[in-house]
Amino acid sequence: MIRVLVVDDHPMFRDGLRQLLEGDDEFQVVGEAADGHEALAVLESRPADVVVMDLHMPRMDGVTTIEHLRTSAPHTRVLVLSTYDTDADVVPAMTAGATGYLLKDVSREELRDGIRAAARGETVLSRSAAGRLVGHVREPELLKPREHELLRLVAGGATNKEAAAALFVSEATVKAYLLRIYDRLGARDRASAVAEGYRRGLLG
Repeated sequence: MIRVLVVDDHPMFRDGLRQLLEGDDEFQVVGEAADGHEALAVLESRPADVVVMDLHMPRMDGVTTIEHLRTSAPHTRVLVLSTYDTDADVVPAMTAGATGYLLKDVSREELRDGIRAAARGETVLSRSAAGRLVGHVREPELLKPREHELLRLVAGGATNKEAAAALFVSEATVKAYLLRIYDRLGARDRASAVAEGYRRGLLG
């Protein structure tokens, strides 16, 4: 039996996914969580083989959660189930350590197959996500995942203090990340870095 943890900030979606999986004797839903913090807490007492997780969540997002799971639950696979398939979503998630990336419009059987494959450690990708990764391989990575996430926070208006809290790092580390971002994007300040990020398709 494949033990599954469902992580999404929309209760109705979690309920639907639970009902879908519990209708199949092959799956056992060990719990639900609304964000990364809750997911990590649940996994401390209820281990899962596969975490089916959204990326855009409050408090702790999907990419940060995946990074934490690499050390706290290295044998747990993460299958991202998202509405979005932009470079800014797919690439950081897979780089952080996700086993697969599917979109929420997949069929029931495609999702079940994806969870089975993820439990075996096989990479599972929607066609659009695969295309994003191929394009990423062809073009050298410009920003590291954490730098990319910081740029997204800055674009959203976060201060250094707010970004540090969101990334669980110090303000000094945020300032160091920003300097590297400026250097790699050829930017002189926060505003020009964000503008360049949009121009290069890093933000969307």
